[in-house]
Amino acid sequence: MAITATYTVKGMTCGHCVSSVKEEVGEVAGVTSVEVELESGLLTVSSDEPVDQARIAAAVEEAGYELAGRS
Repeated sequence: MAITATYTVKGMTCGHCVSSVKEEVGEVAGVTSVEVELESGLLTVSSDEPVDQARIAAAVEEAGYELAGRS
């Protein structure tokens, strides 16, 4: 069964920002899909098992942005 978690990302301003976040978060072990909404900053992560928020935050920071929290 898929698990979906939604977070808010701060600092994204363009399509390249969205691509960077999708790529980094998509590489986190266990993540099966990533959706990023530029206008709202919403990051939706689907996985087969729970993924530690710290791992998602680290991936977002690796992309150059900040995880503002879970929505």
